[in-house]
Amino acid sequence: MTSPQPSLAAAAEDTAPASVYRHAGFVAFLVARVVAVVATQVQAVVVAWQVYDLTRQPLALAYVGLAQFLPMLCLLLPAGDLIDRFARKRILAASWAVGGVCSALLWWLSGHGTGGVAGIYAVLVLYGCSRAFSGPAMQSLLPQVVPRSQLAQAIAANSMLMRVASIGGPLLGGLLYALGGGKLTYTVCCACFALGVALMLRVPVAYATAPAPAQGTMWERFGAGIAFIRSRPIILGTISLDLFAVLLGGVVALLPIYAQEVLHVGPAGLGALRSAMAVGEVSAGLYLSLRPFNRRVGQTMFIAVAVFGVANLVFALSHWFWVSFAALAVAGAADMVSVYIRGALVQFSTPDSMRGRVNAVNMLFIGSSNELGEFRAGTSASWLGVVPAAIAGGLCTLGVVGGWMVVFKTLRTVDRFEEAAPAH
Repeated sequence: MTSPQPSLAAAAEDTAPASVYRHAGFVAFLVARVVAVVATQVQAVVVAWQVYDLTRQPLALAYVGLAQFLPMLCLLLPAGDLIDRFARKRILAASWAVGGVCSALLWWLSGHGTGGVAGIYAVLVLYGCSRAFSGPAMQSLLPQVVPRSQLAQAIAANSMLMRVASIGGPLLGGLLYALGGGKLTYTVCCACFALGVALMLRVPVAYATAPAPAQGTMWERFGAGIAFIRSRPIILGTISLDLFAVLLGGVVALLPIYAQEVLHVGPAGLGALRSAMAVGEVSAGLYLSLRPFNRRVGQTMFIAVAVFGVANLVFALSHWFWVSFAALAVAGAADMVSVYIRGALVQFSTPDSMRGRVNAVNMLFIGSSNELGEFRAGTSASWLGVVPAAIAGGLCTLGVVGGWMVVFKTLRTVDRFEEAAPAH
């Protein structure tokens, strides 16, 4: 017997509001995700500060990141399989509930002094496990909340607001910690996670299709997801382009050295430089959420990544603060345009039954590019010097763009997002 889900989704799409901001489900999804991201950012800042304050050892901060990264790395692949088989909204709500439990445990450990550091690491391992599920679940849920005709606009709005939350969360965390220490901060985090869970459970899922019956083992199913990615040049090209462009061309890790030794602007200037990319990202994201485009998307994505590389080159060569600030802002805006197109292409190219596995791989690539990109920038600066390393990164990004345009012709020539949809 044929499932009624597709017809219900088609009927819902026919009655979808003209603007994605008038879509009640999308607004509820956004609010829930914003409060959860704020809790995540606040908690990250306070945990790092608290651990360093207790230990006074820089290596202790490395363990903070490692305790979260390793469980995410181990669980992302099976998490993607489970997200494709069960209700994504409930998986996301459950992972946020675990995040709230972690905040409560950190609140309890706040009064244990140096004796609580080992406990903090154990809690962070549990928190990393929850994030392995929450990330792919969030990305996979959005196409079930909004109609396909509004998906690109929803991705732009979602990316912009997440960036705002990522900027405001650390500022709020520092303020809360100064006012009431770990007790107050973790209480707020726990409340935010609880609010996110309550809101997410109320989000209507109008565009979901019934999951296909499970076949084979978990690893066989995930292998099918990998095979699907390899068979779709648009998906493989967009994911790998992001990986290598950020891995080879990012300059964020070099900003402290530039601020001190090249631009001579001190800590205040470093803060401004770190905010420059965010200014560009938020500005571009706001524009795209109000005026999304859907023509020559493949060419535009390559142009945006090329602009990202050129802007990083200008930053690398600049000895004037305002030129450097403007270059980083342009790089941030170009990156947001690329994120908008890449996110939409991956979502349009992936059938709903595969989204969990594909988004898990995507998140693994993005996480690797950010973490390994900082390592690459630091080691290159130590070998070549900071300015040559930054110049080499910008040139490598342009080289990646040229190479990917040749290898992934299908990605370069795609005109509209809908053209990326798999044939039925």
